[in-house]
Amino acid sequence: MKRYKWGILAPGRIAEKFAEGLKLLPNAELWAVGSRDLSRATDFAGRHGFVRAYGCYGELAADSDLDVVYIASPHSHHHEHTMLCLGHGKHVICEKAFALNLREVDEMIAEARSRGLLLMEALWPPFQPSYREADAIISSGRLGKVLSIAGRFGFNSPYSAEARTYNLALGGGSLLDIGIYPVMDILRYMGIPDDISAVASFAPTGADDSLLAVLGYADGRRATAYSSFIDEAGVGTTFILEKGRIILERSRPGGQLLTVEADGKEPAVSSFNPPASGFAPEAAEVMKCLDAGAAESSMIPLSFSHDLMQLLDRIRIAAGIIYPGRD
Repeated sequence: MKRYKWGILAPGRIAEKFAEGLKLLPNAELWAVGSRDLSRATDFAGRHGFVRAYGCYGELAADSDLDVVYIASPHSHHHEHTMLCLGHGKHVICEKAFALNLREVDEMIAEARSRGLLLMEALWPPFQPSYREADAIISSGRLGKVLSIAGRFGFNSPYSAEARTYNLALGGGSLLDIGIYPVMDILRYMGIPDDISAVASFAPTGADDSLLAVLGYADGRRATAYSSFIDEAGVGTTFILEKGRIILERSRPGGQLLTVEADGKEPAVSSFNPPASGFAPEAAEVMKCLDAGAAESSMIPLSFSHDLMQLLDRIRIAAGIIYPGRD
């Protein structure tokens, strides 16, 4: 079994979960951590068992022993940090949202392809057991085609002008932070919409603190995506099919529920609690691709990340969300 040396760029909260996931994989070697603060990198490395710590992202990217880098910096820096790591010959898995706009995403994809390096967006849901079971049901066709989707992701996050989630310079706002999840489900199962309407409310910083998008299709299908930092809407997606309903729900720590309503029978409910909040499969997919010599994942192909960012751009424009200097 080939072992891959992993690096983590920006050791924040999401990186903690990813590191725990790496520990579950026998072919993953926890190698290096990079931060703008050496003491922070050293602390993270010590707690999780990484071999090296760097106080500069450039030093991490230049580590000649490193194979793959997981980028966990804010959305606003994904393009810069992905290009940095690709430029040093490293394979990259970059946290969602892939970047701030489609132009940046296309540049990242072009750079990876020109260098023959793997690049994948770290989209968590498709690898989860609840989603995989729902996908199998939908793909089987036994409930007919998907006619409508209603997705939501909302929690109460007290306003602070200093918080990343409310900082436009860091790509703050509910759409890219959590709205991406319901939008991803709609794109995955209903495709690219023909028309979009969206309305948002805004925090004093100008970041959207809640957003509702309605996506319409020429054949009459409709879907909605809701995201919010100001209410406890919870996390879930309801799929309306010709012969039933599928409801996916999860708690923020990672517990998952799948409810299937069909054939006039009592709803069938399944629960799942994947280890390490379910982050290990993303890293496993990267290494599976590298073992096969593939430069992208069939689970999360780069064409999907392109279409997802294009759709997010359309929603953002419809809602009047502006990232100063990045549009």
